[in-house]
Amino acid sequence: MNYLMIKFHSTNYNTPDVDFKTAVLKGQALDKGLYMLNKIPAIEHQEIFSFKDLSLQEIAFQVLIKILKEQIPEQALRNIIHNALNFEIGLKKIEKFDYLCYLSKGPTCSFKDFGARVLARIMEYFLSIEDKEIIILTATSGDTGGAVAQAFHEMSRIKVVVLYPKEEISELQRKQMTTLGKNVTAIGINGKFDDCQKIIKTAFADKDLQVYNLSSANSINIGRLIPQTIYYFWSYSRIIERPNEKVVFSVPSGNFGNLTAGIIASRMELPVDKFVSAVNENDEFPKFLSSGIYTKIEPSRNCLSSAMNVGNPSNLARIFDLYGGQIDENGTILKNPNMEKLKASIISYSVSDNLTRETIIDFYRRYKKIIEPHGAVGWAALQIYRNNYSSQKQIKSITFETADPAKFPDEIISLIKVKPKLPNALKIIQNKKEFPNPIDITEYEDFKLFINNYL
Repeated sequence: MNYLMIKFHSTNYNTPDVDFKTAVLKGQALDKGLYMLNKIPAIEHQEIFSFKDLSLQEIAFQVLIKILKEQIPEQALRNIIHNALNFEIGLKKIEKFDYLCYLSKGPTCSFKDFGARVLARIMEYFLSIEDKEIIILTATSGDTGGAVAQAFHEMSRIKVVVLYPKEEISELQRKQMTTLGKNVTAIGINGKFDDCQKIIKTAFADKDLQVYNLSSANSINIGRLIPQTIYYFWSYSRIIERPNEKVVFSVPSGNFGNLTAGIIASRMELPVDKFVSAVNENDEFPKFLSSGIYTKIEPSRNCLSSAMNVGNPSNLARIFDLYGGQIDENGTILKNPNMEKLKASIISYSVSDNLTRETIIDFYRRYKKIIEPHGAVGWAALQIYRNNYSSQKQIKSITFETADPAKFPDEIISLIKVKPKLPNALKIIQNKKEFPNPIDITEYEDFKLFINNYL
C-alpha cells in the first residue's frame, strides 16, 4: 500500500500546514490553534476485525503506521511502541452487553500513560535526529501532569514544567509530579486548571519565549492525542463477534482529548454507534449540544472527578474542526459545526457529584468492584443513555475507567468502607520527599519571569 505524508493544519487556520515532526515539537500552532490532521486514513473493516488476534503493541503499530508512514520509519515506530506500551489493559464484562475497560494499569495508573509515553519517545526520536533540546510546558487537572512527568523523567534533551491547581488534585496525583526532580519541575498555583492552561497557552504564543523551543505534552499536542486511538481499537477488538459490529463508547470527558481520539478512531472506520460524552458538573458541552449556544464555565466547578474540572476544553477546537466548525481558544464560535452530524455521533450527559457518589456505592453493592470517580461518571452517563434509548440496549458498550481508585482513597473509604489496594507504582511514591513549590504565580508575568530565570 502506498501512503502520502499527512500534513497538519491549525484549527485557527492562520499558520501554514506542517508535517508531524513540526506539529509534535511545536505542540501548539503560533496562532494559538491546535494541530489537526488534514486527512484521516481509513482502515478496512476486515482488518479491524482481525485485530482480535493481535497484541496491544501490534494493534498500536497497525493503527499508527497509517498516520505516521513517511514520518517515522517502521522499525523506529515499532521500537517506540515496544518501549512505551510495556503494560497491560484490563477489560471486564459487567453486564451482558456492558464492559468496563481499565486504562489504569500503566506506570502512573492513569489512561494518560498511553499518550504521554508514546509522545515522549517520539519527541526523543525527533530531537536526536535534529540534535536539539526542548522545554515541555504542561497544564494538568490531575492525571496528565503525573503521566507526562514520569514519561519524560531523566530524558537528557527535554525539560518539563508542569502547572497544577493546588487545591483540586489528590495527594498521590501531586506526588507523582513533585517527587521526581532532575529535569521535571512541578508548580502548584492558587487557581483552577483553566488558569494553568491559559498561562501555558499564553507562553506558547509569547514571541519573547520562542527562543526556548517550547512545546506541550498534554492533549494540546497532537502527538499525545493520536496514540489514544489505540485503546479504542484494542477494547473494541476484544468484545466484537463479527466484522463491522458497532459499539457504544462512554467516555469520561474533561479537556476532551479522550473523546477526540475516539472520533479520530471512528473516522478511521472503527465501527462506533455512539459516543457518550460523560462530564461532571462542568456541563458546557451537553448544554451546547442541546441549545447550540456555547458558554464556557469560569471558574470551572470543583467536582469529585477532579481531572475533569475543565470549563473550556481545549479539544473542542478539534471536535468543531472535525464537524466543519471553528471555535477559538477563548471559546468564541467563529463557525458552527454541522450540528446534525455532531449530535448523530455524540450525546453528552452531566453527572453531579451526588450521582457520582451514588454510582460508586451502587457499583460496589451490585458487582463487588470498586469504581473510581471518573469511571463512575462514565458508568452513570451510560446508564442514563441506556434508560433513554432502550432500543439500543443490545448494542455492546465500553466504558473507560481512567484512573486507579487508590488515587482517591478518602472518598472511596467514606462511601463504601473499603480501602482501595495501592498499586506498586503508587506505593513507591507514597513516602518520597517532595521538592518545594519553586514560585508563587498570580499572573502570567510571574511565570514568564520564572521561565527566563529557570532556563
